[in-house]
Amino acid sequence: MKITCNGINIHVNAQGENGQALVFLHYWGGSSRTWKHVQSVLSPTFRTFALDHRGWGESDAPAEGYGLTELADDAMGVIAALGLSSYVLVGHSMGGKVAQLIASRRPSELAGLILIAPAPPSPMALPEAARTAMTHAYDSRASVEATLDQVLTARPISREDREQVISDSLRAAAAAKHAWPMASSQQDISKQVEHIEVPTLVVAGELDRVDPPEILRQSLLAHLPHAVMEVLPGTGHLAMLEAPDAVAAAIENFCQRLPAVA
Repeated sequence: MKITCNGINIHVNAQGENGQALVFLHYWGGSSRTWKHVQSVLSPTFRTFALDHRGWGESDAPAEGYGLTELADDAMGVIAALGLSSYVLVGHSMGGKVAQLIASRRPSELAGLILIAPAPPSPMALPEAARTAMTHAYDSRASVEATLDQVLTARPISREDREQVISDSLRAAAAAKHAWPMASSQQDISKQVEHIEVPTLVVAGELDRVDPPEILRQSLLAHLPHAVMEVLPGTGHLAMLEAPDAVAAAIENFCQRLPAVA
């Protein structure tokens, strides 16, 4: 379905009719489809909503407005339109940094926060030349495949999932591809993140080459002392495609421990 907010249409894939609401935000290069396996496992007992960020998937691609603030505002607009009285926010990588910013605003309906291989709140520790090179990671099928094999995964994914990743990365708007490495990844929200109060789970891939566990401990958990980290063995950055059952189990176990909604 499409939801209009902030003057654009945001595509949302909704599955499940009962239980706690889960809102999923995807990584730089992905789409709502990135969460399809996790949604499939969880939708019998949860209401799940996976968004396409602006410029990705089937959402509109405006000429500008790809900062963290705009992405967070889009997600909050969708949540408001859905009328969710309680939800758990689940963000991966870029979507994880967006989720941190949303949680730092302390929305009253937010029951919990799950960050899967999240980008840290501090600026990405890469020189400008390396970040410029990143803007070309999704220029062609060959460049996407190289990024997938050399950076994003630590274990093979299915042929179907591989084709999905390639398709999602190639179809994204040029402005969306450029914005993360050159601008929004450099936004420092460390002080805002310290305002997060809800229960928080950080899920890291043991073999993640993008946001490894040790970096997350230093750069994220230092600002979130109440957060708990779970490390998935033998898993890279695309945990929801490499180990979807483990990711779904981590989400479900976390939600079961949340205080009951009054």
